Amino acid sequence: MKVQEIAFSCYPVTDMARARSFYEGILGLKATLDHQMGEAHWVEYDIGSGTLALGVAPGMLPSRDGCCVALEVDGFDEAVAELQQAGVEFSFGPLETPVCHMAFVRDPDGNSIGIHKRKAGHC
Repeated sequence: MKVQEIAFSCYPVTDMARARSFYEGILGLKATLDHQMGEAHWVEYDIGSGTLALGVAPGMLPSRDGCCVALEVDGFDEAVAELQQAGVEFSFGPLETPVCHMAFVRDPDGNSIGIHKRKAGHC
């Protein structure tokens, strides 16, 4: 098997309307897919060459300690200010490393979302 890329990352959520309000209203993402099948509900956001998904389905449970997706932003300080103004919970940072600026916030279900800005010359 040869893995070529990450196809998508998914966060389990408990309330899709509330989650969409956060991801679309606060983070400014645009849904590219909204699909329901019985009890399951799946929403996707295409970001660059990747996809961030939200899912409601039996057995999918949010976790404050699970995987984290980091979103690359154009203006780090502006993004942090917008999140602070919206009253979003910060769990770590903002901070500066030799290669980037980053901060981690929580969505309404407690999932961790990174806000990230690479410094010039770093991939």
